[in-house]
Amino acid sequence: MPAESVAEAVAAGQTLFGENRVQEALDKMGRSPTGARWHLVGHLQKNKVKQAVGTFELIHGLDDAALAAEIDRRAAARGIVQPVLVQVNLAGEATKHGAGEDELWPVLDAAAALPHLDVRGLMTIPPPVDDPEASRPWFKRLAALRTLAGERLGRPLPELSMGMTDDFEVAVEEGATLVRVGRAIFGERVQG
Repeated sequence: MPAESVAEAVAAGQTLFGENRVQEALDKMGRSPTGARWHLVGHLQKNKVKQAVGTFELIHGLDDAALAAEIDRRAAARGIVQPVLVQVNLAGEATKHGAGEDELWPVLDAAAALPHLDVRGLMTIPPPVDDPEASRPWFKRLAALRTLAGERLGRPLPELSMGMTDDFEVAVEEGATLVRVGRAIFGERVQG
């Protein structure tokens, strides 16, 4: 959505925005009013880490140990700790990013061991469905994994990023702390 739409939302009281693409976010950030906070909700390519670290309040798409190491390296160079969520591809969809459930523990352990990363929780995007109730098992599973991950790390993980415009109510019922509802606020994304 254009920066003008972000400005209108800030004027109406919305302060937290998610963006899928680093370059688009940087452009919008430079043209948005103060008070807007930004999360990177899309896949983070390693060649964009330098631009993303310290720019986004939270990176939702950490999905492998090599990416964790690169984020940590860039955060160390800036003298900061970068909050992240580990993205889990629960359905094993080839079209989506995220660590598979069997890959979660190695990614989580690697990220948690890095001094310039703050693992805040987990994120998932379930398969598209016509009935929001069909997303509930995926949300329940991610909530259970977050509990296990917190036990593994010896500390609670406060964030659970799941749910979009079509199913966020079910996600909230299952414990979501962050939902991605841009389409509900701004309408369909204009391609081009």
